[in-house]
Amino acid sequence: MTTPLAPGSTIGILGGGQLGRMLSVAASRLGFKTHIFEPSANPPAADVAAKVTTASYEDADTLRAFAETVDVITYEFENIPTSSLDLLESLRPIHPNREALRISQDRLTEKTFLAELGLSTAPFANVESEVDMTAAVAEIGTPSIMKTRRFGYDGKGQSRLKSAEDAAQALADMQGAPAVLEGFVNFSCEISVIAARSADGQVSAFDPGENVHRDGILHTTTVPAKVPARLLTDAVLMAGRILNALDYVGVLGVEFFVTPQGLVINEIAPRVHNSGHWTQNGCTCCQFEQHIRAVAGWPLGDGNRHSDVVMENLIGDDMDRLPELMADPACALHLYGKADVKPGRKMAHVNRIVSG
Repeated sequence: MTTPLAPGSTIGILGGGQLGRMLSVAASRLGFKTHIFEPSANPPAADVAAKVTTASYEDADTLRAFAETVDVITYEFENIPTSSLDLLESLRPIHPNREALRISQDRLTEKTFLAELGLSTAPFANVESEVDMTAAVAEIGTPSIMKTRRFGYDGKGQSRLKSAEDAAQALADMQGAPAVLEGFVNFSCEISVIAARSADGQVSAFDPGENVHRDGILHTTTVPAKVPARLLTDAVLMAGRILNALDYVGVLGVEFFVTPQGLVINEIAPRVHNSGHWTQNGCTCCQFEQHIRAVAGWPLGDGNRHSDVVMENLIGDDMDRLPELMADPACALHLYGKADVKPGRKMAHVNRIVSG
């Protein structure tokens, strides 16, 4: 049995972006302090954290010093060097655990793990050479999509194949990085489940949300999803199977394609997730508080939805709409404190309450 952290304890967070920022806000409401470890200067989380360390993830001495100041460590993104995590894990508990991170850092490992659990994924094949590419196209066919096995997000590290003639260009687009070729999935929509698991095995899932993407980046999440109830139940149960198989502690995001044959898992994310931002205004306990509760050894909170919500990301020039959004009483704004507005950059999100 994990001893719950007392208020006043410090939670270390690897990564200082908007997710680290919102985790810090949630932690402060529960009486915790946060210490952010982030390589870049002046990250969004710096505005709200008790302490920030600016250093490379390869800086072993600074990592050790960071670990000495915290009681438990979590993270806001997956792409943290394995060597850094090995060092930190020898000094402090890390939640979610290293196995969850190892699996999610590599698309091939992730899809193999899901298939071994008996869960449906898109057909996939490993590609590390021209020979692999030829075999993969023959096996998977087209249309299909090439994705780097590591470090891809928001549509980055991907190349689409409309026909076999696109294979050479898709391989070149990977720039030598190991990749997977995924078969095309004929889906009607995408949904995601944000679920949490505590150290004692308690599992709680938020209502699945329906996602719409633009240019490979999440645009909106709408709750409730307009999907048959049996599929929503299936999605929650599948997320629970993944959490238990990983002996997971914290919040996990699972994306699903809705198809005529049922649900196909797109990917998992071992952290709080963009498609769960609606919970900040639609539930008593949002995904960020749920994650802090789990990693701190507290009981999970009440994640039941009390309102229907549409979450919209504000990306780049969407920030020009701030005056109208501020004037709308149905809108709850969440600004990330980023100074520079750039195309494709997530600057904020807004939760619109559509009923309650």
